[in-house]
Amino acid sequence: MTQKQRWTADQIPNQTKRVFVVTGANSGLGLATTRALARQGGHVILAVRDEEKGHRAVAEITAEQPGASLEVRHLDLADLDSVRAFAHKLRTDHPRLDVLVNNAGVMAPPRSLSAQGHELQFASNHLGHFALTGLLLDLLTVGRDPRVVTVSSTNHRQGHIHFDDLAGERRYTPMAFYNQSKFANAVFGWELHRRLTETGSPVRSVLAHPGYTATNLQTSAPVGMVKLLFGRILTPLAQSPDQGALPQLYAATDPNVEGGEFIGPDGLAELRGGPTRVQLSPAAADAETGRRLWELSEQLTDVRFVFPTPAQ
Repeated sequence: MTQKQRWTADQIPNQTKRVFVVTGANSGLGLATTRALARQGGHVILAVRDEEKGHRAVAEITAEQPGASLEVRHLDLADLDSVRAFAHKLRTDHPRLDVLVNNAGVMAPPRSLSAQGHELQFASNHLGHFALTGLLLDLLTVGRDPRVVTVSSTNHRQGHIHFDDLAGERRYTPMAFYNQSKFANAVFGWELHRRLTETGSPVRSVLAHPGYTATNLQTSAPVGMVKLLFGRILTPLAQSPDQGALPQLYAATDPNVEGGEFIGPDGLAELRGGPTRVQLSPAAADAETGRRLWELSEQLTDVRFVFPTPAQ
């Protein structure tokens, strides 16, 4: 992964018979990730809120790759009932899961609440993925080289958890609460790694971020100056979804990746480039913050992770 020999999707090992779940797989980074995994023989479950868009994505991929192994399933990460239904149906059809890519997200919308009354970005980007991971952990535990890849952002370094105003009732600014959700992703990915390691689980928790990538994340939800800045003014500087997906693809498939690593672009300010190991914010690895967010997330989702008995 040097500047001269950057890792590309062509270096993904053969993924035949491996089972992946990719959230938000119908567009942007999720679609690019799904396409690359399918190209190497992986069976990819597209976990999408809009099934019609999911089927269009499958048609697009299979037109390029006849015989690609894909299936579409409904998942609304902002609705914990939908997360439970998805996990229940998945386990009836698949005895194991090899890789979960927690990719989907929403960025900087006007303040709104999820079905369970949580701030939408925190609900979609963090709580939904926390619950999904916990509900599928036993399937991952019996997977082949099992991994959870959680997609964060460089914005996690500007974020913190508003424990005293989690839903933004007293003060809400779209980007501050987006940063909170991406910080929560980073805290969760690291704390999951710590707990998996402590219990001797074979599952690896890896974090990734795409740098600055042109996707509909910057245009579908933001309003005002955020939409103008990220959706129009700065887009000439952005890399393509195929390039932006490389860190999460590396995290999901490369044999040399270790649990707890954070993979991002190797270019200036981590905005673009090939995948490399980057620095997690020290605040995201703080043990007390990890414990507090974990316990809060269990309370808000009513999902408890069941880890293996610690190795003796």
